[in-house]
Amino acid sequence: MSCSFPWGFFCFFLVVLCLPDSNISTPSHGCFVEERTALMDIGSSLTRSNGTAPRSWGRGDDCCLWEHVKCSNITGRVSHLYFSNLYASDEVLDAHGHSFWRFDTTVFSSFPELQFLDLSMNNATFQSWDVFESFRNLRELDLSSNRLNGSIPSSLFSLPRLEHLSLSQNLFEGSIPVTPSSNITSALKTFNFSMNNLSGEFSFFWLRNLTKLQKIDVSGNANLVVAVNFPSWSPSFQLKVLVLSGCNLDKNIVREPIFLRTQHQLEVLDLSNNSLSGSMPNWLFTEQTTLVYLNLGNNSLTGSLGPIWYPQMNLQAISLPMNRISGHLPANISSVFPNMSFLDVSSNTISGEIPSSLCNITRMEYLDLSNNSLSGELPNCLLTEYPILTTLKVSNNKLGGPIFGGTNHLSIKHALYLDGNKFEGTLPRYLTADFDAHGTLDLHDNNLSVPFSFFNSSTVMALDLSHNQFNGNIEWVQYLGEIKYLSLGSNKFEGQISPSLCQLQSLRILDFSHNSLSGPLPSCIGNLSFGQNPVGIPLWSLICENHFRYPIFDYIGCYEDRGFSFRTKGNIYIYKHNFINWMSGIDLSANMLSGQIPRELGNLGHIKALNLSHNFFDGPIPATFANMSSIESLDLSHNKLSGAIPWQLTRLSSLSVFSVMYNNLSGCIPDSGQFGSFDMDSYQGNNLLHPASEGSECAPSSGHSLPDDGGEKANDPILYAVTAASFVVTFWITFTFTSFRMPPS
Repeated sequence: MSCSFPWGFFCFFLVVLCLPDSNISTPSHGCFVEERTALMDIGSSLTRSNGTAPRSWGRGDDCCLWEHVKCSNITGRVSHLYFSNLYASDEVLDAHGHSFWRFDTTVFSSFPELQFLDLSMNNATFQSWDVFESFRNLRELDLSSNRLNGSIPSSLFSLPRLEHLSLSQNLFEGSIPVTPSSNITSALKTFNFSMNNLSGEFSFFWLRNLTKLQKIDVSGNANLVVAVNFPSWSPSFQLKVLVLSGCNLDKNIVREPIFLRTQHQLEVLDLSNNSLSGSMPNWLFTEQTTLVYLNLGNNSLTGSLGPIWYPQMNLQAISLPMNRISGHLPANISSVFPNMSFLDVSSNTISGEIPSSLCNITRMEYLDLSNNSLSGELPNCLLTEYPILTTLKVSNNKLGGPIFGGTNHLSIKHALYLDGNKFEGTLPRYLTADFDAHGTLDLHDNNLSVPFSFFNSSTVMALDLSHNQFNGNIEWVQYLGEIKYLSLGSNKFEGQISPSLCQLQSLRILDFSHNSLSGPLPSCIGNLSFGQNPVGIPLWSLICENHFRYPIFDYIGCYEDRGFSFRTKGNIYIYKHNFINWMSGIDLSANMLSGQIPRELGNLGHIKALNLSHNFFDGPIPATFANMSSIESLDLSHNKLSGAIPWQLTRLSSLSVFSVMYNNLSGCIPDSGQFGSFDMDSYQGNNLLHPASEGSECAPSSGHSLPDDGGEKANDPILYAVTAASFVVTFWITFTFTSFRMPPS
């Protein structure tokens, strides 16, 4: 029996396969119609929420060529949607100043082959999560930094191919929906639920079947109980990243490290902010360790950083601030940590000298040794020979001796904090620095002195030399072209305040208090902005990952610079990195300044604090001060001011502290507006002042307006003449009228 191949049937079968099915959607010009329509719907949603759709959307029919979209080369279907930070709106819609993108998630049903969805940083809210159950091909889902609330949908853990899940920085509440009976996808490699409001219990034992798991981050959930230690359990996964900062963490994780000893591939370990106790876990520093970043800050760990027997070639960042670590820094620290880029051991009780071998760590960018008990001299190489050192902090130790070692140039790029030590001696005659656009130099609270020409760096934004023995004049400040914070208080500076100070158009905080400055106050100070122009970036900028050159800072993220102090309202306040966006003030108290207070100071409409106390100013209080609409604290005490308190000052609605003690003021004390809340201590030492209830009204009729810069007209001789003439005429008319009506005797 012969056999032949059915060629006719085969050809018919091929024809059938090639026929178009009217029920099957086909791509038009490389893009499926329903996917293009869905993207246009998303663009319309952006517009309705006061956002802006990407410009390329709608240009041409091929949506695979549009911004933020990627399609499969095989099927032509949309596979990747890069929607991070897509929504940007200035419209304020809620009580907290946030705008919302009310996102309709049903639109995602048009993308059946979606593998990657990044919707992070959009202030988005969802009405429904049902569509996510259909994402059978989804491998990565990033919904971080939105306004998502309620419970975390359990369906997200069942997506069969999901490898990376990030829900960080949202408003989720309740427990993480993982239990012993959960059907968690075995494909999961990383999940990040940090910075939410999660609570309940989260047990690592429930993750026992996730053999591919590499990253866990549930930090910033203070009410989330995290259990990690189980004596009879050996995890089937090897983590690379474990971030448990600021949780209700098992306190034995370091003291009895059952779980940690099973993890041999850890690169990032962050257990900070957990009140952990026990000894510093130096056992982590083995010969085989893979650690790149270790953060144990803000705990109660004791012991010392050492001894460490093996070089940690991979370790690039250690953060151990706010513990109880004692002892000395390793003398061979450059051999132990040869590739260190970031070291923070601040706020401990570390003693001894700073090892000079630190200078051999050529990759160091950030070094914080502040708030310890370190003694001896500061190795000069840290200031001059570190090619990429960005920030050095040794504040509040017991360091002494001379600094800068005779050099006149600093290699620090961003910030140098040497305050609160015992440094002494004379600084170089001309000191320069290659600061970046946010340069900070803090030398306050030492015993330093300096020639009259001191510092020349046009890029420095913050300079604090207060509480030292600096002397000479202050002409050199005119060269600080970008300065925003300038504190020279409590020194021995003398001479006059030159009008050249008025060249510093970026100034927001000026403190020359407690010196021996004399002469008049330049009126041009009233032309400085002092907060009138918005600042695009904070003065104490966050030190972020793009500020450094090594990838390790992607883990560290942003590291906040320390703030600076300023006295206002009778107290000293520490303002953090963003204070420069809203704080502005002048403190010239306790000098020998004289003459009249320039009325031009009234132009400082955005200043919040002005202190001219303990000087020799005379003349009247300028009524133009009523134009300082943002002023909160005004101290004119201990001068020789005379005249009345201008009634116009009652219009200062933000004024909460006011003092004119010990002057020569006269007249009545205003009692309206904020002045109704000031007690009599604000006015003592002015014998001719009296409350309004004991004399005439303080304010004229409401029709009077503020004086301009031309000054007051209170002593106009023509006004006196007209008033006197009117009185005489009125007297004789009254006398004559009375005489004619008097009956005969």
